[in-house]
Amino acid sequence: MTALGHATTLAVTRGVRASASIVAVTRELAIELPGLSVGALAWGPDDGPLALLLHGFPDTAWSWRVVGPALAADGWRVVAPFARGYAPTERARDGSYQVGALVHDVVDLHRTLGGDAGALLVGHDWGAITAYGVASFAPQLFGRLVAMSVPPVATMQRVVRGRLALRQLRNSWYILANQVPGLAESAFEPLVRKLWADWSPGYDATEELAHLLEALPDRARRTAAIRYYRALVRPWGRRAGYADAQNAWLRTPSVPMLYLHGAQDGCLLPAVGAEAAVDLPIGSRAVLIPGAGHFLQLEQPDAVAGEIRRFVPAPTKGTAL
Repeated sequence: MTALGHATTLAVTRGVRASASIVAVTRELAIELPGLSVGALAWGPDDGPLALLLHGFPDTAWSWRVVGPALAADGWRVVAPFARGYAPTERARDGSYQVGALVHDVVDLHRTLGGDAGALLVGHDWGAITAYGVASFAPQLFGRLVAMSVPPVATMQRVVRGRLALRQLRNSWYILANQVPGLAESAFEPLVRKLWADWSPGYDATEELAHLLEALPDRARRTAAIRYYRALVRPWGRRAGYADAQNAWLRTPSVPMLYLHGAQDGCLLPAVGAEAAVDLPIGSRAVLIPGAGHFLQLEQPDAVAGEIRRFVPAPTKGTAL
């Protein structure tokens, strides 16, 4: 383990694939927020401290089906929402898929579910981007933050200016493809199959793709998911109601965080993940997970759950399963 600035460390953990799934009941929730009906998966005791697990693209809340029960077994009340646009969550009533809207959804979920300052926020991919925004916009809501597979913006800005720029830009072709109206929608199924194969080489994503196509079964739903990328680079389409939270994700949160990145990630280079360590706040930790690509919570769930357990204090409320 090598210390890198402040109290942040970069480590490599030797994880193994889950040998057996933790037995836990998966519950499906319908949660009414002020402007959105949200579907979610849940595990663990109703009186446990809240842990919100956010998914990315092209993915669903089902990607937490192993790590979620593992955290629930420790006493967390784990809730994994389907992001706006992904069924059974509604498509956005206001038509907005900008980061500020995603941040407000999480803030509303924390309030509606009765979260407190001891709540845990875990985000993967777009979920990580959202988590950075939440932790910067409303740092009082979550005592600990775990981000996976997408480092803070400060890291990405440094990478774009540095030696890894060309290699990373080649991997990011899909962002440009998603900007072309109709193109990504028409080629959606082959596109997402290629992304899973490229980003997590060797992983059998059959089950994940089935969940994804169930959550995004038609053109309207697929456009919703793709609009996350379009809203990222098209400021003229953003709504003023989310302006207070829109740029929060551009700041590195002050909340101590655990950053996890797959050592075989085919989306964001592992070297980019390693760069994140120097940008994290005091008290943070960055870890590369061997044997994992981009979807490390599925490829190495034992290692991911173990790192979260090492970083986050054990819950003090609730009863373990």
